[in-house]
Amino acid sequence: MTTNLPNWDQIQDLQLFESNMFVFVFGSNLAGRHGKGAAKAAMSLGATYGQGVGASGKTYAIPTKDKNIQPISLEQISDYILGFEMFAKQNVDKIFIMTEIGCGLAGYTVEQIAPLFYFSYRDIQNIVWPPNFLLYFDKLEKQLKK
Repeated sequence: MTTNLPNWDQIQDLQLFESNMFVFVFGSNLAGRHGKGAAKAAMSLGATYGQGVGASGKTYAIPTKDKNIQPISLEQISDYILGFEMFAKQNVDKIFIMTEIGCGLAGYTVEQIAPLFYFSYRDIQNIVWPPNFLLYFDKLEKQLKK
């Protein structure tokens, strides 16, 4: 749904984030221990150790695990996604680079997480989606047209 945004291949280089325009969106834990996966990469972009939710530096944390580093429910993740959606809508001057939150260390699949972002995909234009989420959204839209 988004247009005039960089594609996924263009954003793999973290140098892109030298611009204040881009925000790296990653899955986190409520303890804010950013030691692995995309959360570890987020530390180099200003994520605050100990902050597991929201904006920090050139990042935005969406929790997928609790303070004990155990996966939280999809319903809980959905609640945090609502907070992200509000933030993205309020910051239209930013481009949010979404990672496959919850699909790595938290153990969820794209088919479980991507539907939680469908509203964002349809209605928020300043998000760059990972390829697997885009494939899911395309498949879902084809099913909805039937």
